[in-house]
Amino acid sequence: MGHGQQGWRVSRIRRQSPSTITVELSVVERMLLSRLAEQLIEVLSDRTDPAMTRLLPNAYPDDPEASAEFYRFTADGLTERKLAGARAVLAAVSNDGPVVLTEPAPVQWLHAITDLRLTIANRLGIAHDGDLGRTDEAAMPLQHSYYWLGELQEQLVEALER
Repeated sequence: MGHGQQGWRVSRIRRQSPSTITVELSVVERMLLSRLAEQLIEVLSDRTDPAMTRLLPNAYPDDPEASAEFYRFTADGLTERKLAGARAVLAAVSNDGPVVLTEPAPVQWLHAITDLRLTIANRLGIAHDGDLGRTDEAAMPLQHSYYWLGELQEQLVEALER
């Protein structure tokens, strides 16, 4: 595990069948994931949040005209898919008991977790894997959430590969 990840093991993720994965989350993990998904929905709905530059990156940084054209044709569809993923996570963690993910939900969750991590990375000033970003006391809850989501993402990928 990388810096800051100690102790952030997700309860349990396991493949039940070729098309079903179960995720057992504690009450605290459910609350955290719920709040993060709600915040992502707010960011995607507002579209003026600085994190949008990470969620919808510039496809052609050296060509403003091509970049604007690409954004015009893709931004709405990408944003809607990202909103659907965040809403799916929010709905899944709102029930008690294990979260049961059937195809295509596990991949949708992976995309949503990536979006959550990108949003948090933007808040922390993390530009690349391995960067620490902000480590001041006020940033610690975000740091913990960032690493916990990374662990959740890793375990979900492992379950998908089995």
